[in-house]
Formats: sequence, structure tokens, C-alpha cells
Amino acid sequence: MTLFDLILIAISLSMDAFAVSICKGLSVRRVNFRHALTCGLWFGGFQALMPALGYFLGDRFSSLLTRFGPWIAFLLLTIIGTNMFKESFGQEESLDDDYSAKAMLPLAIATSIDAFAVGVSFAAMQVQILPAVALIGCTTCLLSALGVKVGALFGDKYRAPAERVGGIVLILIGLKTLFSGLGIL
Repeated sequence: MTLFDLILIAISLSMDAFAVSICKGLSVRRVNFRHALTCGLWFGGFQALMPALGYFLGDRFSSLLTRFGPWIAFLLLTIIGTNMFKESFGQEESLDDDYSAKAMLPLAIATSIDAFAVGVSFAAMQVQILPAVALIGCTTCLLSALGVKVGALFGDKYRAPAERVGGIVLILIGLKTLFSGLGIL
């Protein structure tokens, strides 16, 4: 596998996290470095962790994750997206607490489940796992931090409609993950 292939994989895997980060950027009035860093580290960390786990544990858990992973991602993203959509109709309030570990953990898991399968395939192709997961994690970290900034840029003026769209996007990402896992897409 070439470096170019790994870069494409890293960018592809980070797209869900980038979209969720845009939604997270919508949730604060004034985004700061801490918000971008939080999303970057959570999403980048899990995007690095999951392929490593897939690489080392893939044989034992790949069938279980292949069977239930899409459902888990679908449920988490649908719950979070529905909640985000509902809250867009409420009064504006500061949502900084949405960057807590309790809020970030399910998002990080949901957006990185597909990376586990990539790790399993890395083991089959005998890819050097440490440079691969470092590239995936760093790429996702940077794109997620950028996503928070993009969300904040557009979110201040169009916060409520953007939160509605963001909630719908999360639900659609969950559906895409489910349908892909079921072999429909």
C-alpha cells in the first residue's frame, strides 16, 4: 500500500468526523481553540485507536463488529441527531457542556467504527500499522478541528437552521452507515 493510498484512506475515514465537527461548531456562540482541540483529539484519537484494534483484534471481533457495528453507529448518530434537531427549536443557550467526555465519547465511537474494519484489512495486507494509524489520527484531528471552525463560522448567523440541518446530517450519516453495513449501499 502506497503513501498516497493511506492518505486517501485517512481522508475518507475522517469525513464522518469532519461532518460531526461542523455540527459541534454550530453548538457554541464563540468557538475557541479548546473546542477545536477537543473535537480533534477525540475524533483523531478514536480514528487512530480503532484501526489499531482492528489490526490486532480483528480476527476475534470482526464478525461481531461487522454484524452489530452499523446498528450501534446508526443508533448513536440518530439519537444525537434527533436531539440536536429538537434543541434547534428551543431557546438559544450556551452548549459548551456538549464538549464533555459524556457527549464526545458516543460521537467518537460512532464515527470511528468503520475504521475498525480498515484495521482488519490492514492486517490482511500486512500494512505497517503504526505509521498508518498515526496518519489517520493526525488527518482526522486536523480536519475535525477545521470542521469546528467551519461550523462556528456559519453557525452564528444561521444557528437554528444550521442545527436542524446538522441533526439531519447526523441521522443521514447513521443511515448510510447502517445501509452500508447491511450491504444495501
